[in-house]
Amino acid sequence: MIELKKLAGGKKALVIDQKDNVAVALTDLDSGDGCLVIEEGGRQYVITVLDTIPFGHKFALNHMNKEDPVYKYGEAIGVLTKPTARGGWIHSHNMYCDTGTK
Repeated sequence: MIELKKLAGGKKALVIDQKDNVAVALTDLDSGDGCLVIEEGGRQYVITVLDTIPFGHKFALNHMNKEDPVYKYGEAIGVLTKPTARGGWIHSHNMYCDTGTK
């Protein structure tokens, strides 16, 4: 466990629900940062983020394709508009949500 924390340099992210395919940054992240991902149930691992990701924003836990649903809180919160690699920032530039507009 110590090695993971050391590798991540104090940068952390949280997976809120086991169905989620994104993690939420618990601090500002810079491109190339290792980030300790903490999942429900205590599983922990490090992902290198590919983009600058502000506190509270999401990044992909694994490669995702265009039109893949984005899950946060165990619910689909949007759909990707383009492929996103593991560690890539997910926000309004590459995700849309039409919930409530239909």
